[in-house]
Amino acid sequence: MNKLMLTIVVIIGLCIAIWGINPFSDYRETSGLFNAKYNNLETGVSTQSNGVMVVKALTRMPNVKAKMVHWWFADYLQTTTHYKMWHPTAHVWMDWENKRDGEIVGASHLVHEYIGEDLQKLRIQFVDPTEFFPDYTPSNNETLLCAKAGQLEGNLNLSTMCHYIRDTQFGAEMRSIFWMGHVAKRDGNNEVFSIEGVFGNTALVRYLLLDHGMANDLMTHAIEEMGTLADFLPQLYEENVPTT
Repeated sequence: MNKLMLTIVVIIGLCIAIWGINPFSDYRETSGLFNAKYNNLETGVSTQSNGVMVVKALTRMPNVKAKMVHWWFADYLQTTTHYKMWHPTAHVWMDWENKRDGEIVGASHLVHEYIGEDLQKLRIQFVDPTEFFPDYTPSNNETLLCAKAGQLEGNLNLSTMCHYIRDTQFGAEMRSIFWMGHVAKRDGNNEVFSIEGVFGNTALVRYLLLDHGMANDLMTHAIEEMGTLADFLPQLYEENVPTT
């Protein structure tokens, strides 16, 4: 009996070691995203128990308001020239798919951009924040942008992400968070069952394919582009949006 129990314990231990505690879950570690106070980790990289790599970046945005960031994405950002303003050295090309004036949910941002030294061709599909946060209710002094990011020239989503912007006394702060390793095959805007999704969401594959170098490059990119946006957005908004 003791030998049987030991065998069971060893098998369970190996399964957890290989696949993680909850390897097929789409769980996102979101604790602290909406905190009024600062968290222990505001900028950095961590790994969930199921192998998902979490990338966080905090950007302070003097003289910016949350509504300005929403306007940048939903209204102003329309051309490659606009896109290059956001990060002149890393942003190469952009277009939109399913974009409606003044709205961002349902649109997909098609981009070529350098993250680290690698040129990435990405499709970033903006979704209703309640898909990630069912109880979320927006307020007048914040903006929450959520998206699924994946291959532009393929049909796989590879990560999920959010930008949470809240007004502060000096302007605004943005918490950017990326969950690397949420794999799903895509049919248009719909995610469908696939072998890639089954195996891609195991802890083993995540541990093999995700690395801190890749995550650090993404974190650095987010810090640079959002810091650049903060520099020019207040004046751009003032020049383009009539005051009422």
